[in-house]
Amino acid sequence: MSAFDEGLLTPVTVGHDESVTDAAFLDALVTAEVALTRGYALLRVVPADVADEISSSLGWSGAGALCQGHGIDAAELAAASVAGGNPVIPLVAMLKDRVPESARVWVHRGATSQDVLDSALMLLAHRASRGVLASLREVDSALDEFATTHRGVVAAARTLTQHAVPTTVGLRAANWLRGVRRAIERLEEAVRRLPAQLGGAGGTLASFVEIAGPARAASLPAAFASELRLAAPDGPWHTTRWPVTELGDALVQALDALGVIAADVATLSRTEIGELAEGSGGGSSAMPQKQNPAASVLVRSAAIRAPQLGATLHTAAALAVDERPDGSWHAEWPALRELLRLALGASANAASLVAGLRVDADAVARNLALTHGLIVAERLSVVLGPVIGAARVKELVAAAGRGEDLRELVRGLPELQPGGAGERIDADALLDPANYTGLASHLVDAAVAASDDDPSSPPPLEDS
Repeated sequence: MSAFDEGLLTPVTVGHDESVTDAAFLDALVTAEVALTRGYALLRVVPADVADEISSSLGWSGAGALCQGHGIDAAELAAASVAGGNPVIPLVAMLKDRVPESARVWVHRGATSQDVLDSALMLLAHRASRGVLASLREVDSALDEFATTHRGVVAAARTLTQHAVPTTVGLRAANWLRGVRRAIERLEEAVRRLPAQLGGAGGTLASFVEIAGPARAASLPAAFASELRLAAPDGPWHTTRWPVTELGDALVQALDALGVIAADVATLSRTEIGELAEGSGGGSSAMPQKQNPAASVLVRSAAIRAPQLGATLHTAAALAVDERPDGSWHAEWPALRELLRLALGASANAASLVAGLRVDADAVARNLALTHGLIVAERLSVVLGPVIGAARVKELVAAAGRGEDLRELVRGLPELQPGGAGERIDADALLDPANYTGLASHLVDAAVAASDDDPSSPPPLEDS
């Protein structure tokens, strides 16, 4: 039987979602079961040779690594999971059949199905998120270089779709960089805190106290977590779902940041704008002249879907009632997995997109000049207002808007002639967009600096 989802409807994920497949999650479930036995062994509740027998029988290859070669069939397990509502219940019987009879009593000993499933999901999320972070760091590095290279390329800033004031291509990229860098920080923190889950049937650890005594039962969650290379839980979180929602929020934030880049690139690569172009645009089945911004389109598709998946996680968390949620827990699994999948695909595609991003300097300059100088209208108000009055500045701008030559209008102002109140004002310099980019260069330098302590950080600005 072929896989249900090969990515035909989610091309952004193709080639990037191997770490979150059903097969990978099955490996994580088996790993969590083995890690529990090994946690017992660390506390000398289970003889080391028993833990080793279980480990070798089920494909254990080291702390934090996924078990493989256990022989469990994912399709068979999925079919068997319907009756109990989750795959752990039938998995336990399958695993016991695969270990020596003398060791079977220690498979899943004292645990509840949510302990294993939540821990496996956190293990899967931890591994997948590291892949997302690796791609985000590639985006960070490429944006750093792009912003630096185009630091002084003056371009039209747009607000509410219209030309506003001059900016630079470098500053636009630096703003993308800030968003990505913040997303990296947020995701790193969320991943660092991902905990294992171990609470027993009702979250009291009563079964573990019976098996190992109070002291070792209290130490068992940390020992279990160490075998998974997850954070030790501060307590059972069966219905306290911050590990899921905080990770989900961090993933959504990362996809938001990538979505902004993709949206800007898609807009600025429009034929009539043409300021940016992807390194290798996609083709069209009907129009051979087109070079579609395919990577941007794919990244945007993920960014559009992500918030709704995050909302599902929060809705589920808010409805996680009693000591075991009745459906809301189950709703989390596919939502979090799909969010991880989208983040893996979008971040990888974004890394490729930014690395190959090209600037058409001629198009940037052409668009900057489209309003024939009106892009510095704000500057005229600031500089000329005190000299000729706000009303006359407004008249100048209105005349230029009707087609008159703004440069000639400003040059002809009596106040700017020798002996006039504004004789020191250079009309040409006043109208040059490159002279009205404010702190753009400094903001680029600040964004690309690694930290405030980095010796390459820009010096503080001083008024001249």
